[in-house]
Amino acid sequence: MVSEIALRYGTNPHQTPACARRSGGPLPFAVLNGAPGYINLLDALNGWPLVRELRAATGEPAAASFKHVSPAGAAIGLPLSEALQRAYALDGAELSPLAAAYARARGGDLISSYGDFAACSDTVDASVAQVLRREVSDGIIAPAYDADALEILRGKKAGKYLIIQIDPDFEPPPTELRDVFGIQLEQPRDREPLTLDRLVNVVTKKHTIPPEAQRDLLVATIALRYTQSNSVCVANGGQVIGLGAGQQSRIHCSRIACSKADRWMLLQHPRVLQLPLRKELKRPERFTAREQFIAHDELSPAEQAHLASQMTEPVQPLSPEERRAWIGNFTNVLSHDAFMPFRDNVDRAQASGVRYILQPGGSIADEGVIAAADEYGMAMAFSGLRLFHH
Repeated sequence: MVSEIALRYGTNPHQTPACARRSGGPLPFAVLNGAPGYINLLDALNGWPLVRELRAATGEPAAASFKHVSPAGAAIGLPLSEALQRAYALDGAELSPLAAAYARARGGDLISSYGDFAACSDTVDASVAQVLRREVSDGIIAPAYDADALEILRGKKAGKYLIIQIDPDFEPPPTELRDVFGIQLEQPRDREPLTLDRLVNVVTKKHTIPPEAQRDLLVATIALRYTQSNSVCVANGGQVIGLGAGQQSRIHCSRIACSKADRWMLLQHPRVLQLPLRKELKRPERFTAREQFIAHDELSPAEQAHLASQMTEPVQPLSPEERRAWIGNFTNVLSHDAFMPFRDNVDRAQASGVRYILQPGGSIADEGVIAAADEYGMAMAFSGLRLFHH
């Protein structure tokens, strides 16, 4: 391994030359195919520690789908239901646990994951490569690759698909440095453990958080650690289903996260899965059409007309009653990277099937937030740990 490599360009194409270097030793990764850019490495080097931490916390293979230095999705390798297989266009596919993790990570937000950077906690097998082969993706980082998986991935993007192999034993130094506007900033690296111990301080009348919800709260909270703040995450079934990132207002984070979670739930609705879409539509076009159908009332007249043109026959949009009834079938969890300043975050969460919440606590409004959770019969725990990431 070398201590410095050239990059195609920096954040933007006009920012050249650019490079990646490490002082005091070789780079902990090797480029097996393709040529990385600056943002590629930002996504890769945020995605790898996320999946490594998920793997350690849950004992399951983990994957993430990164876009613009925040995860569009993250998940562990649990089997997909029939509805999810159809929603993710993986009907009948035989998926390894790691492939299921990536399918879940990408499927949590199919629109945002378009052109993603994948991260995998374990050796990438042919099953993962076959899932990636069909998707629009810029690259992948993993600790190792099977030979047949490498052959498949090297065929993507006319042979230019970026493949990075990371040293799984590499540990960064305890201090991290950053240069901003010519000023050097230094701080200890965030290494505070995220374990089930963070869920014991339950502050609501409902005290029980079942094992599946505990697992999902860990998944959501670990994802937040690597998400641009402010951020709020909704999870279900071992995967992120809605992430609101990088907003100045916490309620806007909650609204974004919950609206994405709503779309994920409604993508599994029988009427959505059975939409009469034109056969010639490509996979991304089908995903977009289904999302537009779900958000029909939010579309402009031109968008509604375009959506209608992609179907072979007219279809009535989902009614508010249908939407509420379907969402009521789900039990979701929600995690915040910092305290909830007002109860409006709880009010929004309950409408999206959230029944369990983890947040640091410590707001002057804690009493009102707890009271709101009690009104909805939720269980809420205070972790005592803020997880801002910038």
